[in-house]
Amino acid sequence: MPELARFYGLVIKMFFRQKEHDPPHIHVQYGEYVGSINIQNGEMLEGDLPARAYKLVKEWNEVHKDKLLAMWNSQQLHKLPPLE
Repeated sequence: MPELARFYGLVIKMFFRQKEHDPPHIHVQYGEYVGSINIQNGEMLEGDLPARAYKLVKEWNEVHKDKLLAMWNSQQLHKLPPLE
């Protein structure tokens, strides 16, 4: 699973498999916690991220939403800057 960003202990990834489906989403790992976040609206699709980690991911997602959607559609991934 290619890594898009890493900050504050969060690792954000995106990957494509034949069975991967809409809505466009990212995968987040924070220690033992994992989650899938809808790129379009920031809602958690699956997982159990702590509230603070989820808030940081939502903020980062909002900043990079257009780039993330473009990557989802093109399947050409690249690193994005961390949240500062």
